[in-house]
Amino acid sequence: MTSESISTRFQDLRQDMAEGRGARIGKLLLLALGVYLLVCLALGWYWSRAPAMFNVEINAREMVPALADEPITGAVTTATAIKVARTLLDKPGGYLSNDIMPPGVWLDNMPSWEYGVLTQQRDLVRAMRDNFSRSQSQSKEDPDLAMADPRFSFTADSWMLPSSESMYREGIAELQSYLTRLTDPNNPDAQFYSRADNLRLWLEVVSTRMGSLSQRLSASVGQTRLDTDLAGDADASQSTARHGEVVVKTPWLEIDDEFYEARGATWALIHYLRAAEVDFAGVLKKKNALVSLQQIVRELEQTQDPIFSPMILNGTGFGLMANHSLVMASYISRANAGLIDLQALLSRG
Repeated sequence: MTSESISTRFQDLRQDMAEGRGARIGKLLLLALGVYLLVCLALGWYWSRAPAMFNVEINAREMVPALADEPITGAVTTATAIKVARTLLDKPGGYLSNDIMPPGVWLDNMPSWEYGVLTQQRDLVRAMRDNFSRSQSQSKEDPDLAMADPRFSFTADSWMLPSSESMYREGIAELQSYLTRLTDPNNPDAQFYSRADNLRLWLEVVSTRMGSLSQRLSASVGQTRLDTDLAGDADASQSTARHGEVVVKTPWLEIDDEFYEARGATWALIHYLRAAEVDFAGVLKKKNALVSLQQIVRELEQTQDPIFSPMILNGTGFGLMANHSLVMASYISRANAGLIDLQALLSRG
């Protein structure tokens, strides 16, 4: 065998080894990619699970042990707001609405749930700042709540400088400071006024939110509605004229987002109403409205029933397939009707 043939065979062997090594590297890369995708899939499923409900009174006593001996007006509502905000940030996967990396960036149901919770949190903190902590319209606002309100109003999808999480944690710290002052018997500056008018003002905002959610959920099947925006006022006007009939339909790709936003909003609202049942107990009993509030909570609890379908279905109203949005809208509408009745009870002398 000549030296030339030996050299040729050596080159062929080296080429075969290189090709074999390349094939093995390619297989390893494919395997690693497959494992990565499976891990992301498992994490995405785990992170998409809504947190469990919690007992608002037990949570308040854990934050303020003194409540076991004597109730303090407003402590349960404030502690509940803190707990809900912490859950929003510290649940499995953390806060996902501003994620820019997989698997969080691939998820949309949980960010929609987070936005529903965040909306209710903003409304409650604003009510605490403007109404619950002030004795009258000309009274001074609480400094901690004045700082917490804009913190929670910060945009929901900022991931740096500053991030949404950092702003919300600052808001939690302000609420914690307010709770500490509120439960300090030697500090009369922090107050929480349990009055019928305060509660009614907050419930008006809640009712508006619930009405909007109900309409958006009902639009999953598409409806032709008469334009009633100016009904009841002969002198009313609006910026842009509309036709007599308006076609309202939620885009197909947004149906599950609307559903999970409503699910998050009602999850938070259940806790806030349970806290109001404690802090406004005297007012509710005097107005004979306690059972009305309890029934509203019962209606909202059904929005948290387990979902056994792998996806949010959008069947027609009386078709073969279910329509999860219409079911959710039904529960919310019944709760909203109760909220309107409750406001009427609170407005009576």
